[in-house]
Amino acid sequence: MTDSNELQKVSMVSLGCPKNLVDAEVMLGFLNREGYEITTDEKEADIIIVNTCSFIKEAKQESIDAILDLADRKHDGRCKLLIVTGCLPQRYQEELCRELPEVDIFVGTGDYPKIAEIIAEKKDMPGQLRYIGDPNLIYDENFPRLKSTPLYTAYLKIAEGCSNCCSYCIIPALRGSYRSRPMERLLEEARELVAGGARELNVIAQDITRYGKDLPGGGTLEDLIRELVTIEGLSWIRLLYAYPDGITESLIQLMKTEDKICKYLDIPLQHISDHILEKMGRRGGEAEIRALLARLREELPELALRTSLIVGFPGETDEDFRKLLHFVEEAQFDRLGVFCYSKEEGTPAAEMANQVSERVKRDRYKKIMKTQARVSFKRNRRLIDGFERVIVEGYSDETDLLLKGRSSRQAPDIDGQVYITAGNAMVGDIVTLKITDSSDYDLIGEIVSDPCT
Repeated sequence: MTDSNELQKVSMVSLGCPKNLVDAEVMLGFLNREGYEITTDEKEADIIIVNTCSFIKEAKQESIDAILDLADRKHDGRCKLLIVTGCLPQRYQEELCRELPEVDIFVGTGDYPKIAEIIAEKKDMPGQLRYIGDPNLIYDENFPRLKSTPLYTAYLKIAEGCSNCCSYCIIPALRGSYRSRPMERLLEEARELVAGGARELNVIAQDITRYGKDLPGGGTLEDLIRELVTIEGLSWIRLLYAYPDGITESLIQLMKTEDKICKYLDIPLQHISDHILEKMGRRGGEAEIRALLARLREELPELALRTSLIVGFPGETDEDFRKLLHFVEEAQFDRLGVFCYSKEEGTPAAEMANQVSERVKRDRYKKIMKTQARVSFKRNRRLIDGFERVIVEGYSDETDLLLKGRSSRQAPDIDGQVYITAGNAMVGDIVTLKITDSSDYDLIGEIVSDPCT
């Protein structure tokens, strides 16, 4: 435990994906257990931790900017210790130590559970410290975790690392190979999260469909979900980051029959051109992707589909891009994210010939996003006069006269909002709305009695 003479208040800034956020919550859990006070006000913090992402160039720049901005708290706040954790130091420890003398401690992706011990050690060790070891840590349900998401929602990280080894991706080097968490431990954590108020569990991993293949006793994602749906008090289970060739017929049928599973699926496809998919190291091609989407639409007509795409991959021709643009129009995704290809050192794609210029990448990015905005608008218009189940999240950021929430078709933080113009509810309530209007990404509706009762 800390004593009154030691650094007491800690503030955490977590960047990047929800998987990173779970790591941050575990660090907060360890610190809270050791008696540190957690604050959201960096100016009041004795210790500031920046949990970083370095997946692509933009993520690295965001991390560096955040570190430099928070370093100012050493001058205009109480901060005496600035700590940088996560993917950035795991990847660039030597460069960061040289370029960021403001940082006191660097901690890699496999050492974050030792955060309290590391801070204690720093007291007797002058100079800049590094704790960058083996990234092959497996998250344990016995790790304390201090949730930073709203009470009613939580992320359930079912695996660590990745073994897909796509040619553009640095994640396996930063996070290690794919490691599934034992099912009984996941179920124990899920029950604790629900007992703590979570009504929605967002199932996450770098690839959730690979779950269980590495476990001694086997097991599958479907086996896990069949157990999750039995948890009393859990209303929504959302599946994020499903590799397309891992979406089985049994998973589709499970989604079709289990009401607790949101009719929502995030499938990062990255491209549709066989030529580019092969260079990316992706399994399956255009024919398999189109067959999967057709099957999903047939079996789950209400399914909200989200994907992510990469434009400007090395060797992407004008014809490859036209094919991708046409695919976006044809596939009619409800949600879509686009990344400009980022040349990451240490990946096979970085050494490929025919790198695409930044100007062309940005132009292609804009064209995809403009097309998708039209698609999203049309998809949302189809929901008008229909009914959606919505979890209430509080008052609108624009006005406290409107409640806001998310439908079961919208994942936290990435998929827009539902604005509630009539009716009352408490934060965390799941209510039925009649949709009265929509925009490109948001919905508007009124609380009504359940039309099914």
